Amino acid sequence: MYTPAYHAFNDIEKMRAHIAAHSLGAWVCHAHGQLIANHIPFVLDAKHGSHGRLLAHVSRANPVWRQLIGGAPSVVMFMGPSAYITPSWYPGKRQHGKVVPTWNYVTVHAHGMARAMEDTCWILDVLNRLTDTQESQRTEPWKVSDAPSAYIEKMLRAVVGIEITIDRVEGRLKVNQDEDEQDRRGTVEGLQHSTDASTQVLASLVLGELEETTKGNLGNCPHR
Repeated sequence: MYTPAYHAFNDIEKMRAHIAAHSLGAWVCHAHGQLIANHIPFVLDAKHGSHGRLLAHVSRANPVWRQLIGGAPSVVMFMGPSAYITPSWYPGKRQHGKVVPTWNYVTVHAHGMARAMEDTCWILDVLNRLTDTQESQRTEPWKVSDAPSAYIEKMLRAVVGIEITIDRVEGRLKVNQDEDEQDRRGTVEGLQHSTDASTQVLASLVLGELEETTKGNLGNCPHR
């Protein structure tokens, strides 16, 4: 992933938190001379190996798992909040007009080898982890064990587990770091007028990076 130094997102704990908060990953693997893409939810097991591993499952009817014999190079992209940024928010538009639109976003990419797992006990453990993670904020969380055991056994036979041992993680935090301070503040104000929750998060990120810059922690950013 192309990442200018001023867009670097390298804090491993923050990247792990990002994956946990945006668990639907865009998974692309290379097998038999072609790229295969799927969008599936993952759970991160951070304690496994030096970088952790991603756990998931796919329908047995999905042919991707049959392509993983011996492992397949993979990347899973976890996209966070994003928004189009109009130059109409920039004071620079009125002052000199030398402004253009851009797109702000946060993303984390996890690279590693993917393999298929058919052991039903392994798959059940992953299903429990995925479910417990997603249900954790609910007042009355649903558990896999709430369903009839015979039904769960049937469902287990219909899926295949996916394990991706992570060997590299990279992130990009693109939040107007390469714009003038006044235009960055215009971006914050523009985003704050949105009623979308994710856009509000993005506004906070733009403001946070701006405050760090004004403290002199990031230095001067070259223009893109």
